[in-house]
Amino acid sequence: MSKVKAIMPDSLPASGAQPSNYSYGVLAGDTLHIAGMVSFASDGSIVGEGDVEAQIEQAFTNMKAVVEAAGGTMDNIVQTTTYLVHTTDAPKVSEARHRWFTGPVPPTHTVVGVAALGRPAFLVEIEATAYLG
Repeated sequence: MSKVKAIMPDSLPASGAQPSNYSYGVLAGDTLHIAGMVSFASDGSIVGEGDVEAQIEQAFTNMKAVVEAAGGTMDNIVQTTTYLVHTTDAPKVSEARHRWFTGPVPPTHTVVGVAALGRPAFLVEIEATAYLG
């Protein structure tokens, strides 16, 4: 059986994960499962209230922190799912993906429209899987 390890970067607020009892990332063998990243700042505040582009950037910044804490880079991301309160914001996510995923193989991507996310201020949440082998 593979070793399973929680990945909890110091740059993400423990207070964001503790109430719901989850890890920001779980490394299982060579596979890193990254929880839905939202626009939490390190102090637990929300970056970019009302500004989906700022929230997208913070979500990717947080994703990068998780993958790097596990020993990888954004080039190791192989799959993403983006949850959007307003699917009309999908092109803004695509623009950001071009900046954040610059490796030779872009990760897969699924966009899901949702009525709401975990907090009313969140407009976007992005989860991912990375292969670190």
